[in-house]
Amino acid sequence: MFNEARLGNSIDLSYMIDLVDEISGSIEREPSALLSVARLKNHDDYTYLHSMAVCGLMISLGRKVGLNAQQLRRVGMGGLLHDVGKAAVPLDILNKPGKLTEEELTVMRQHPIVGAQILMEAGAGHDLLDIALHHHEKFDGSGYPHGLKGEEITLFSRMAAVCDVYDALTSTRPYRKGWTPAEAMHNMLGWRGHFDSQLLHSFVRTIGIYPVGSLVRLASGRVALVVKAGETSLLRPQVHVFWSLHAQREIKPEIVNLGDSFCTDSIVGAEDSNLWVNVDLNRIWALEAA
Repeated sequence: MFNEARLGNSIDLSYMIDLVDEISGSIEREPSALLSVARLKNHDDYTYLHSMAVCGLMISLGRKVGLNAQQLRRVGMGGLLHDVGKAAVPLDILNKPGKLTEEELTVMRQHPIVGAQILMEAGAGHDLLDIALHHHEKFDGSGYPHGLKGEEITLFSRMAAVCDVYDALTSTRPYRKGWTPAEAMHNMLGWRGHFDSQLLHSFVRTIGIYPVGSLVRLASGRVALVVKAGETSLLRPQVHVFWSLHAQREIKPEIVNLGDSFCTDSIVGAEDSNLWVNVDLNRIWALEAA
């Protein structure tokens, strides 16, 4: 779809409906599935996988705020399509490893308008055009392209703003190491006026106090990777333990469900991801699959 748009050709949205339904069904069966897939993205196909991740996050948030089945399909589709306008942004700007110049920033900030134009030509509904056009608006009116404020921004676009920023912050790019989910959440909660605060807190409840992908310190003196949200409590997710702080060495990875009634361990706090850059977390992450 992005290649067609980059070539200036019209795009067909009908084939994407089954994809959105499949993603929605995946989240229904296993809420952490899409977040796991999102970890695999890299700079070569970032925009594509970012769109996939935002789709999954939009559907998850939509379930939390009580959207019906049809609305979930629409927000999922909106998540997949929200950045389609980036197909018109030159790759040397899109993937620039340094700070954008004012001229480059102006070009980049055209992508919502271009995206809405592409979707209009494709016959997309107004709701999808609105998400593409307004997912960079801020609740206090300081966003772009139209400086909308508060509920002038539609619910779907306010949702997209939260999901888009969260996935962008937790993504590693050629020019920036991604934040951990816990770091992203902490910073987003501190940005006054950026998001609809009610939606942001719903998002926190959606992905957990310690989101999937977070590093946490346990009361037992061990460090673990959060791999699945807690079924009974946001404070008690499933984790993969991999480090002993007492011995100061890596230990055999172990799956621990902190929500199990027989589990005596618990989380005492989030870990700084910068302290663990030399540990292969993908290997720890894949423990259950192995």
